[in-house]
Amino acid sequence: MANALAGETSPYLLQHAGNPVDWLPWGPEALSRAREQDRPLLVSIGYSACHWCHVMERESFEDPQVASLMNERFICVKVDREERPDIDALYMEAVQAMTGHGGWPLNVFLTPEQVPFHGGTYFPPAPRPGMASWSQVLEAVADAWDARRDEIRAGTAQIAEHLAGGALLRASAEPIEPGLREQAVERLRTGYDSLNGGWGTAPKFPSASVIEFLLARGETAMSLQALRSMASGGIFDQIGGGFARYSVDAAWTVPHFEKMLYDNALLARVYLHGWQVSGDPVLRRTCEETLDWALREMEAPDGGFFSALDADSEGVEGRFYVWTVAELRAVLGEDADVAIAWLGATQDGNFHEGGPGLNVLESRGPEPDPQVRERVRTRLLEERTQRVRPATDDKRLASWNALMLAALADAGAALGREDLLQAARRTGDFLLGAMRDADGRLLRTYNRGAARIPAYLEDHAHLLEGLIALYEATFEERWFDAARATADHLLERFSDTEHGGFFSTASDAEPLIARRKELEDAPIPSGGASAALGLLRLALLTGEGRYEEAALGHLRLVHPVAARHATGFGHTLQALDLHLGPARELALVGDDLAPLLHAVRSHLRPRLVLAGRRVAAVPSSVPLLEGREPVDGLATAYLCERFTCRAPVTSADELLALLDR
Repeated sequence: MANALAGETSPYLLQHAGNPVDWLPWGPEALSRAREQDRPLLVSIGYSACHWCHVMERESFEDPQVASLMNERFICVKVDREERPDIDALYMEAVQAMTGHGGWPLNVFLTPEQVPFHGGTYFPPAPRPGMASWSQVLEAVADAWDARRDEIRAGTAQIAEHLAGGALLRASAEPIEPGLREQAVERLRTGYDSLNGGWGTAPKFPSASVIEFLLARGETAMSLQALRSMASGGIFDQIGGGFARYSVDAAWTVPHFEKMLYDNALLARVYLHGWQVSGDPVLRRTCEETLDWALREMEAPDGGFFSALDADSEGVEGRFYVWTVAELRAVLGEDADVAIAWLGATQDGNFHEGGPGLNVLESRGPEPDPQVRERVRTRLLEERTQRVRPATDDKRLASWNALMLAALADAGAALGREDLLQAARRTGDFLLGAMRDADGRLLRTYNRGAARIPAYLEDHAHLLEGLIALYEATFEERWFDAARATADHLLERFSDTEHGGFFSTASDAEPLIARRKELEDAPIPSGGASAALGLLRLALLTGEGRYEEAALGHLRLVHPVAARHATGFGHTLQALDLHLGPARELALVGDDLAPLLHAVRSHLRPRLVLAGRRVAAVPSSVPLLEGREPVDGLATAYLCERFTCRAPVTSADELLALLDR
């Protein structure tokens, strides 16, 4: 018998629809039940690709006795953290403050007034050393509520105030100095893993936004080593393309196998930019193989890109991806020896949790010639398609699709791949069409033919950046017009006009116990940083100071913290770098813009905004193009800084000389 989750569209919530737990989705019914019955809310938060979420479900939530205890003592609520980042961020901060750590599954107990008073992450079905069982936790919390509910309530006021998070920050009186950028680079250098590339130890996560900042600053030692190390490790799927979410070791060898859309969008783009800086064909290939994977396995027939692939298949983490030497030999025949040396497979294997002799494939051995390499990948990919696939989280999220939109647009333009540009256009149309309500407001999530949940700051901010990227890639002004409309909506509903910056939820959103500002750019760019970067770019394209001033409101809040804690503020640092400049505007007009565009896109130019018009007689809605006409009938470039322009040039060589000054 299904519970109330059966009517949801989130794959994660639907996974729990058959549990004997009387789960409710977060909403008025659950909250009113808690108030009327004066029972605590048990809010369990996870996502569909979460390995330990599945484990806890099998061990506890499918157990009728455990479910009976939960149903009797609590109002049980399931939340998909990807659909409701506002709820997840609020209660993750609470649990981290209570316990010193966080993660998913996140299990938090709230008063009927929604204030947290106890919580944790994964709890086992039976006690372990230093770890209570889930049933013991349930009994202890329920007994405490019955005996001391007034005392518990009395202690929650301070908790609720603390949960406002970044909304408690006030603008720094310190000026935003150019030296902050080099301070951040030095901080990153101090914490860099010079042996393996990247930052931190095990588990190790990709840091796409940090690498983007380093590339923008012209730093190549750390940035390019990190990119090459990840591309050659097991965190990158050497056979099918695309990146896993993180590696369990410091050397990028054994991944946690789930694949997230946001990681792959961010990484594809930074690999493109690494190639533009270095010319390294491995970085270009990694970008293209990642985007090809997304188009092949993640693009939905009815629009947009799916959210994630699970880590598990057949109940085992990584089974879909790992190989024994015998399996490789059986599939590859005469190419086996070369492939085994290239992919680093051994009889003992490197994935010891999965069984004897299993190998996560890397590319750290001698690489075969391109024809053999492609033959090996094709054969292994064909063989792998016969295996049981990991589950797909098929909901589409506005912010993650916007990140992929930006990657597709940027790569399509720089690499001359029309298929990527067409995919970017499809994604843009999907976000501007299917993911809107009847009043035209952006919605967060789409599945089963319908969009729902009002969008958050990150959805609007990432969409703003994506639409600007698509405009710069195509010069189709409908994307510029949509970017401007998105920015205006963002300012109207998310700006903090009193203290600066941006709230994560809209002014008319469902009220929670705190209205927060999310600041850190991990694992994806924060809504505030993304809004700042998108608004700064829009200000350069339009000359409108209100966009720049709103962006500076965020930067004034976070710039001292961003420089000191650079690994968590990579996107913010990109916005600071653009603001501190020098930023330039480039307008191209004329019939044949290809030579000029090649000069522009031959190198990474992060502090340049680009506008173009191929038909000079057509009026433009882009202020940067106002008054720009071809010189002597030739395609012409106008390079400007703060709308003060140099003399126009008509040759690619002249433009390159200006750009490289």
